[in-house]
Amino acid sequence: MSKSRFDWHLISQFLVFLKPYRKQVTWGVLAVPVSMASSVLFPWLIMHIVDTAIAAGDISGLYLWVGLLFAVLVVNYLSDASFNFFLQNAALRALRDMRLVMFKRVLRFSRSYFDTRPVGVTLTRLTSDLEAVSESFAQGLLGMVRDVLTTFALLVFLFIINWQLALVVLVLAPPTYWITEFLRKRLREAYANGRKVLSEGTGYLQEGLNGMKTVQLYSAEDNVQARYSQYTLGFYQSQSRSNFYDSSLFSIIEGLTTVAMALIIWVGSGLILEASITIGVLIGFTQTLDRIFVPVRDFTSQIASIQRALAALGNIEEVFKQPLQFPMEDVPSEHAPLDSFESLVFDNVRFRYTEDGPWVLNGVSFTLQHGQQIALVGATGSGKSTIIRLLTKTYENYTGSIKINGRELRDISLPELAHLFALMQQDVYLFTGSVAFNIGLDRLGGDNRAIEDAARYVYADGFIDQLPGKYDFVIENNGGNLSAGQGQLIAFARAMATGCDVVLLDEATASVDSKTEKLIQRAVDHVFSEKTVIAIAHRLSTIKHSDQILVLDSGVIVEQGTHNALIAQRGRYAQLLQDMDAKPA
Repeated sequence: MSKSRFDWHLISQFLVFLKPYRKQVTWGVLAVPVSMASSVLFPWLIMHIVDTAIAAGDISGLYLWVGLLFAVLVVNYLSDASFNFFLQNAALRALRDMRLVMFKRVLRFSRSYFDTRPVGVTLTRLTSDLEAVSESFAQGLLGMVRDVLTTFALLVFLFIINWQLALVVLVLAPPTYWITEFLRKRLREAYANGRKVLSEGTGYLQEGLNGMKTVQLYSAEDNVQARYSQYTLGFYQSQSRSNFYDSSLFSIIEGLTTVAMALIIWVGSGLILEASITIGVLIGFTQTLDRIFVPVRDFTSQIASIQRALAALGNIEEVFKQPLQFPMEDVPSEHAPLDSFESLVFDNVRFRYTEDGPWVLNGVSFTLQHGQQIALVGATGSGKSTIIRLLTKTYENYTGSIKINGRELRDISLPELAHLFALMQQDVYLFTGSVAFNIGLDRLGGDNRAIEDAARYVYADGFIDQLPGKYDFVIENNGGNLSAGQGQLIAFARAMATGCDVVLLDEATASVDSKTEKLIQRAVDHVFSEKTVIAIAHRLSTIKHSDQILVLDSGVIVEQGTHNALIAQRGRYAQLLQDMDAKPA
């Protein structure tokens, strides 16, 4: 595929979003022929003013021609203003829609997408890249289309005035095209590299700000600053190259304009002396030529603007190419909805994160029935968290079979799983907003009773009632105005708010005060007594209450059974208990 074809492919990605705004585009397009006609009429009127009114000394006729000239200028201004208003309005509406669609797609990306890409890169796609498209297409591409049509009309008019002078102008057309095309490609490369470096730098900046406490704790400020300086230097160099090509293109076109005007005056003066043309024709021709080179000069800034947009669109296209974990719109399923949990069966499940990587799970098989509790234990890297990630469809490229109620996990949509499973992780995220919002996430339709019941279920209601405003208390900076334990209890309440059947639990009581730790453990015991549970167990009390304990080592279940049965075997499980830093129930 050629570069120009690829350019048009990218442009078409934006034009699709203009379709709903055909009316605004139509009104803008209708202004183009009016603008073209007035642009041609202006030099024609000047030519007749000189050759008719001034040459004949007709003062009354001069007033008439000047009045017409003024009217043409007003019409030209209004048509250009209408063109810009309607098309820019349509472009801004299209960009608004594109932003919403992009964010809707990002919400449906697989969870694994965010494991491998910095958040700052995606943020750049949704912000600065879209802003570049908005600025460039509103002022660049749409304006260029109008200017090309106007330039073509003026060229035709030049041949009507005098074909000999028009041929002189055409002599400069090939070098103008070659120079423009050469510098256009260089601009595109410079802007593409600049957008790439900007997104990488934004991603690193986001990581640095999120990890600022760690950076300061280990006195790594200088190293972080030096690395960020490399990104800013790269962006500066890319921008400097693009500015050089942009200014070179403008200067060369300006020089060609001067050369063309000098040639026309030289050749035209000879034709006047030969009485082949009149002075009015030469003046009208130079006025037309000047109007031709105005858009040609504008092409330099328009080309630079469009290259910025194309570079940004190239990045944005990645968002539209990224596969979705579940469809943008609800698709009817051929299966009955999973209203309740009955059973889970892992059958010889194997999984690895990369095609050439080691097997993280290697032939894992187990069964979970409704109302049972399973504890997963093992050393770091044994595959415990991977089982949870597969169940939540963070990754789907497993072999073997995972069936829920007899249906293969691959065939079950995320919304269906969300009604069955609730995940409580070690790392919790709290949004800036009220306690009620952080528990319900607007999923419960403003049902405050369900939110309060969820908080009560995990024993978070006690400290919430002591907060100023209670459930209206505003959480800030990812829970910065709460203790770590309080944040974990709110996240626990969030997991329980939808009344799910199965709880996937990764216990977390580290860095928690003793009072909150007791509340969290009490909440875990409550869940174990009433829910179907799969838990990555870190505490002996959790393990002892489980119906099954799966002991994993290097992705293989090496022991399986109840707490007492495994203790009696004096095998791997018994050794793990000795190494486990846990308190008795």
